[in-house]
Amino acid sequence: QVQLAESGGGLVRPGGSLRLSCAASGFRLDSYDIGWFRQAPGKEREGVSCISRSGSTTHYVDDVKGRFTMSRDIAKSTVSLQMNSLKPDDTAVYYCMGRNSDYVPYWGQGTQVTVSS
Repeated sequence: QVQLAESGGGLVRPGGSLRLSCAASGFRLDSYDIGWFRQAPGKEREGVSCISRSGSTTHYVDDVKGRFTMSRDIAKSTVSLQMNSLKPDDTAVYYCMGRNSDYVPYWGQGTQVTVSS
């Protein structure tokens, strides 16, 4: 059974950092494309970053380039999102998504990130 579980969210001041983790089970990380998404109140869910199943390609939405870094540890079956220089506009529920070779997506339950002074 494919499962994804996010952790690491919380309250942080502007300019601060958080590291989100996504624990994957039921599949190998190198067999799925993995993405981080976020959804702010009243807004649609948007993609933040993604890594290809080969691990050779990582993409970021323009707003987080240079501030967020996505990585994966296949042995630990975890994907991380290091978020630096956080802004109030980064406040959202962050979701981890895994997509298999048939393009079927699997989602975690999300973790809340709040950036506020």
